[in-house]
Amino acid sequence: MYKLRMFNMKWQLLNYFLISSVVTVSGIYIVLEYYEKELSSWEFRLWFAFAILVVSLSVGFIATRRWQRKVDELHVAMLELSKGNFSVRIDMEPVEPFLYLYDAFNSMATSIEERVQLMQKLGEAEAIRDQELTESAVMEERRRLARDLHDTVSQELFAIHMSASSLPKILERNPAAAPSLMNQLIEMSHHAQKQMRGLISQLRPIELKDMSLQEALEKWFPEYCRTHELQGQLDVSLPEIISEAIEHQFFLIIQEGLANVIKHASAKQVRLAIYEREHQYVLQLQDDGQGFERRDIPSASHGLSTMRERAQKLGGEVEIDSKLGSGTRVRVRIPRFSGHSGGKQE
Repeated sequence: MYKLRMFNMKWQLLNYFLISSVVTVSGIYIVLEYYEKELSSWEFRLWFAFAILVVSLSVGFIATRRWQRKVDELHVAMLELSKGNFSVRIDMEPVEPFLYLYDAFNSMATSIEERVQLMQKLGEAEAIRDQELTESAVMEERRRLARDLHDTVSQELFAIHMSASSLPKILERNPAAAPSLMNQLIEMSHHAQKQMRGLISQLRPIELKDMSLQEALEKWFPEYCRTHELQGQLDVSLPEIISEAIEHQFFLIIQEGLANVIKHASAKQVRLAIYEREHQYVLQLQDDGQGFERRDIPSASHGLSTMRERAQKLGGEVEIDSKLGSGTRVRVRIPRFSGHSGGKQE
């Protein structure tokens, strides 16, 4: 088959060469047969040579234009593949000199699409397992906090209750001792409040529980921005339901990215956008902070490397664009496959 395809390609080249040769030889024959006397004129010779040149160039132009279109078609398909459009294929005609190239490209694109899709499914399964383990760890942590509440704050509140209950009798029998007891109550309540805040700060709720990514962000993102004195802008445009694993990874990436903004950016404004392209899901997080140079990335690379790892689990990539004094933009791209069911699990 390969030899036959190569033969087709060589045969087309030979056809163009034969056409050009036949036209040239025919022209020479006609001139020698009917215009032999005119050959003595240099003007006639010049026009004859020019005519042969035009015919040869015309045949060559037609041949190269046809082949150039074929090469351009292959080039465009390769560009689409490099941009993440793994479903791109080249239509092939039954008789096609570039058939073996097109067939090889289509086979390569199919192989890449299947491998990336498999990698994404494996990443989704791993992400779901990680989420289940995280939820289990959170439940265990909450049980521990319940025990801590009983052993610390609950005991403190009981002591406050007992002291407050004795206050009326002290006021009746020994009023001078009342101020000391009241100061003690204030100190105990302050200590209990401090313990309560410390325990609450250890809680990390699962924000996506029973909610879509968009619903969770609409609830969580504005509150997060207010807490950290940021002006936040949220723009989520996802026309279809995406898989739970992708939503979960996106949310974790957003949390990691915003944590980096708080820790390193000194920003006042932050914009979060999630949208869908033809073959990709795109997450973009942009701030107006101090930015950084590429050589300074290692000093804050832990969060960025975590974001990259999460994106790579789903066959995606992370692009970071930052300049000192001009803020930072983080763009995450995750491949989207047609026919891939991304619904929530029941």
